Amino acid sequence: MLGWFQALMPKEERFFELFSRHAAVVHAGAEALKGLLQGGDKIEHYCKAIFDREAEADEIAREALTAVRRTFITPFDRTDIQDLVNSLDDSIDQMNKTAKLIALYEVKSFDLQMQQMAAMAPVAAKLVQQAMPLLASIGKNNAELHRLTEQIIEIEEQSDRLHDAGRKALFLANRDGNAMNFIIGGEIYDHLEKVIDRFEDVANEVSALVTDHL
Repeated sequence: MLGWFQALMPKEERFFELFSRHAAVVHAGAEALKGLLQGGDKIEHYCKAIFDREAEADEIAREALTAVRRTFITPFDRTDIQDLVNSLDDSIDQMNKTAKLIALYEVKSFDLQMQQMAAMAPVAAKLVQQAMPLLASIGKNNAELHRLTEQIIEIEEQSDRLHDAGRKALFLANRDGNAMNFIIGGEIYDHLEKVIDRFEDVANEVSALVTDHL
């Protein structure tokens, strides 16, 4: 009786496609963030690219969360799906906040450490993008998923070190000079650190799924 009832209920077969689409948009946003932190005359272009990708990601997130509510049988626990979708969305949201901050303060050039942190974002995003389709066969792919999440965590640790070194250099460069440069630069460093932190959050959600399905 239960099997007959389930057969009549709507099913959503597109969760893994949605995860992959979401991750692809996040990666595109990360590439734009890397370009943005190169500075120069394309800042406005890259800010708009990030804003557009954030809006696109929001649409995919809404589609996925609607599917969770409407689907009788989901591939994972509903809360786990929601947490994964939200973590993906948080990563592009943080890029959006970083771009808005840079646009607000009209920053045109960036420290080397800032550029290096921004360059880590598409690397982490690519690892996330590689992980998403593997979730469809999580048992078979658990070793590869573990490898990918470990790499993301390593990137986050490298980002922390760059953040600390960059803020120290920023202080030394401005302690006898322009306090506003130090304040704005510090905010940019903190936003960039949070971008990479959000990728670690995605990695943690993936790791939790792997653990639950071993």
